Amino acid sequence: MDLICLRSFREVAACGSITKAAERLGYAQSSVTAQLQKLEELYGTELLERRGRRMELTAAGEKLLGYAKEMLRLHAESLEAVGAAVEVSLTIGSIETLASYFLPPHLQAFRQRQPNVSLTLLPGNEPELIRGVKSGTLDAALILDPPLREPELDVHLLRPEPLLLVCAPGHRLAGRTEAAAAELDGEPLVLTEDGCTYRAALLRRLQEIGAEARISCELGSIEAIKRCVAQGLGVALLPSIAVRQEVEEGKLCAAAFTEPLAAEFHIQLVHLPKRRSSPAFVQFLASVGADVPLGRTEGAEPPRRA
Repeated sequence: MDLICLRSFREVAACGSITKAAERLGYAQSSVTAQLQKLEELYGTELLERRGRRMELTAAGEKLLGYAKEMLRLHAESLEAVGAAVEVSLTIGSIETLASYFLPPHLQAFRQRQPNVSLTLLPGNEPELIRGVKSGTLDAALILDPPLREPELDVHLLRPEPLLLVCAPGHRLAGRTEAAAAELDGEPLVLTEDGCTYRAALLRRLQEIGAEARISCELGSIEAIKRCVAQGLGVALLPSIAVRQEVEEGKLCAAAFTEPLAAEFHIQLVHLPKRRSSPAFVQFLASVGADVPLGRTEGAEPPRRA
């Protein structure tokens, strides 16, 4: 039996009016009338009759109303029970920087809203994460890069993230508010591992201006990079979010990187468009502040890789 018909029948019985019931339900009056006629055809008897200005239940209608209320109650109860029993899981990929310094408060907000969702966070570099999203092994990924334009993906620009040149307090660049790539000619560099987009951008810029890229060490951990920089092993190019605390405490010094590439980097969330069908995933998007995806606003051209 169509539960919509039973719901309309219950509302008409409560309101005493097809018009009022239609307004409460958000249906057209003709739709409610058709639903009532469908019920009367099914039961083979009149369920409502007009008495003055009100619609009143017939004796058969009185009997059906109790069953209708119970069936609707059981339907609502079943939805709640089955929904609670279904284990929902999300698998999110992230570069190490964002997993450590950006995601934690957002994950806490998501957990408060969706306590029953199983959430897995997987680290990786950007190429690995993009492949994981496209293959469906990741529900979404967080990257740090100039705005990504991929025809297959929804891309949310969460916020710009400045890149800073970081050095030890006793370094010659300490106390500077700005520094350019030319000042790194022959300077020992403490770099992130290969596959990091801002590492690649820095080395590309040094090559463009003919500066020597002298690599002191390469590390896969941002914490390890910061400790090496603090010990005077070289300078590093890192996102502002990763060094804010150490700079405030005076353990490291940071200067704005004046090259154009430094202003292009954004924290971004990428996913396949079909993932928006999941209520838990929509809640995750809201938790990290994702709004309209880049390149998918109405009338926009299909996105491309920048």
